[in-house]
Amino acid sequence: MNTNMKRILRGALAVALGASLVGCGSSSSSSSSSSGEKTYVIATDKTYAPFEMTNKKGKLIGIDMDLIRAIAKDQKFKVKINSLGFDAACTALESGEADGVIAGMTITDERKQKYDFSKQYYKTGVSMAVAKNSKIKSYSDLKGKTVVAKTSTAGLSFAQSIHKKYGFKIRVVEESSLMFQTVKSGEAVACFEDTPVLKYMIGQGQLDFKMPTKSENPSYYGFAVSKGKNKTLLSKFNKGLANLKKSGEYKKILAKYE
Repeated sequence: MNTNMKRILRGALAVALGASLVGCGSSSSSSSSSSGEKTYVIATDKTYAPFEMTNKKGKLIGIDMDLIRAIAKDQKFKVKINSLGFDAACTALESGEADGVIAGMTITDERKQKYDFSKQYYKTGVSMAVAKNSKIKSYSDLKGKTVVAKTSTAGLSFAQSIHKKYGFKIRVVEESSLMFQTVKSGEAVACFEDTPVLKYMIGQGQLDFKMPTKSENPSYYGFAVSKGKNKTLLSKFNKGLANLKKSGEYKKILAKYE
C-alpha cells in the first residue's frame, strides 16, 4: 500500500471515529454506567434539615436524600447528588445541568409553569419563628420591623403576601443558615420558613427559637423535572414512591428524622 493510500485510509478512519463519538453524545445530564443502569444528576439544597443535611462524615442525609436513593435502588437507576443551594439547584435544572431537583420544593401553580412535579411526597406549611426571648406574639407585632426569608421559597411568598397588611419590611437572603443568623443577631425580628424545618431544628436544639403563630398555607413537596423533559425519570420516581409506601420503607425514612 503506498503512502498516499495510507493517508487516505487514516483520514477516513478518523472521520468515522469522530462521527461515532458525536452519535454517542447527549444533551441530557444523565448517563449510563457499565452495568447498564442510568445515572441521573439530582440537584438539591445545601442545608435544609431534616430534608438535606450533612452528617459527621460529610455525607448528605435527610428525608429527601434517603428517599431519592431508596427510589433509585427500587427502580434500578443511579443518582449523582449535587448540593448547590435551592436557587442554584433550580437554575441547574432549567439549564440542563441537572435532570431533577429534590429540595423540599413546594408544589405551586407558579412553579408548574416551568416544572413537572411528581406525586406529592410530604405535607408542609409556612410558619413564623422568632427568638425564644422575643415579645412578638402575632403578625401585628411586626409593624415597622424587619423580617427575613430565603429567596424563591414558600416562606418568602407568604411574607410578601402579608407584609403590606402588617407593615413590616422583608430582607431576602440566599441561604437558610444566614436567615437564621439574621434573627439571632437581631437584624431581623422574625423569619418565615417551612413548618417541618422549623419544628425539626427547634426540637433538635439547633435553633433557640419559638413559633408564636400557627402554620399557614398547607401544601406539599414534590420532586421536579423541567417541563416536558425527563418523563421517564418522573415516572420512575412516582413508581418507586408508591412501592416504598406499600412496603413501609417510606414511613421508616420519615420516622428516622421526625
